[in-house]
Amino acid sequence: MPTYQNRYISNLTKDTYALILAGGRGSRLHELTDWRAKPAVYFGGIFRIIDFPLSNCINSGIRRVGIATQYKSHSLIRHVNRAWGHFKKELGESVEILPASKRQGEGWYCGTADAVFQNIDIIRDELPKYVMILSGDHVYRMDYGEMLASHVEKGADMTVSCIQASAEEAAGALGVMRVDSHNRVQEFQEKPECPAEIPDRPGQVLASMGNYIFNREFLFEQLQIDSIDACSGRDFGHDIIPSIIEQHKVYAFPFIDTGTGERAYWRDVGTLDSYWEANMELISPLPALNMYDSHWPIQTYQEQLAPAKFVFDQDGRRGYVVDSTVASGCIISGAKATRSLLFSGVHMHSHSEVEDSVLLPGVGVGRYSRIKRAIIDRGCKIPEGMEIGINHRQDLLNGFRLSPKGIVLVTKEMIERLEQQQKPPEGSLLSHKVLEVKCAL
Repeated sequence: MPTYQNRYISNLTKDTYALILAGGRGSRLHELTDWRAKPAVYFGGIFRIIDFPLSNCINSGIRRVGIATQYKSHSLIRHVNRAWGHFKKELGESVEILPASKRQGEGWYCGTADAVFQNIDIIRDELPKYVMILSGDHVYRMDYGEMLASHVEKGADMTVSCIQASAEEAAGALGVMRVDSHNRVQEFQEKPECPAEIPDRPGQVLASMGNYIFNREFLFEQLQIDSIDACSGRDFGHDIIPSIIEQHKVYAFPFIDTGTGERAYWRDVGTLDSYWEANMELISPLPALNMYDSHWPIQTYQEQLAPAKFVFDQDGRRGYVVDSTVASGCIISGAKATRSLLFSGVHMHSHSEVEDSVLLPGVGVGRYSRIKRAIIDRGCKIPEGMEIGINHRQDLLNGFRLSPKGIVLVTKEMIERLEQQQKPPEGSLLSHKVLEVKCAL
């Protein structure tokens, strides 16, 4: 696991403007992104995904940051304002929201390059020497100063951060490049179904992390050229990088663990299975992602809540949690949670059990309920006695989402729809009986 005691903060980072592309939906997360952009998705017990690239910027000494938003951005904007709104422009630092606003032409953002092009006037006003384009939907810790130093040392026009990945992981999901012995990019393929493998490492590819560094004027020049190309998809990976690698200096920067020389921690939590797996990794005794490293803190916003509480110590009704993380405001009332992440304000009622699951803020788990290998979205109130992840056939009948690897996603809307379906029709004999019971009570 890398340590970050030796920083690369310098005039390079101070002369850099970072633009985080945070407008994507993340459709492979299905209902988890129905009401929030992927960068606003909760992760790791207290964080949002956007907190990781933002923390990387601040820890690296890059304190001028723009966040380009588009898809259902309210949750993201609210979080950024609360967690990152304390920077002072007059001190040369800022974290600003840049919503899609048709600044160039009449269209919304139609690609990663177009998202930058439509904010070119804002970037120009900052007068940076270097512009860093960052993906807003990956989880990792990285000192961008090291990448900047490599960019300048090589005299690059553009630098692409990359990781070594399996061909299976990259196929159809990640940009893949081929480089020479000096890491100069020779070929770039955007999300190929059959990616080019590393010559001496069968089954392995060099995959783009979606993070780029440009010299300012070179970036502006290429964006202008791309903007008048009628055949362009306005995308860095699909259009701009392939068009410049022959005539310009484009280099790859391998993101490796400085301690081991192997691939550093980086997760693309773009599917329900990868999202669940990345969260589950965090509860191991020595997780690959160290959230407790005070030298490289991951900052976020947390509502001020009471401490987590565990109550009742009776046989058959004991409140306890093991091999898990528990955020503030949680109440474990005579219930049991194992190998799970409980976000803020989760309330588990007596005799309920949660195992291998991720419970987002404000979830309530009814008495005698059982949850296993599941993702429970914010605000869900699980009815008394309900079983989730125990019988997948029943999960599907209940209208829950089942991933290819058997992870169950439950949202508030799913629970409400199920309760409505189970409600007796108005005027039926059963509804009259229910009304009689309520009146008697």
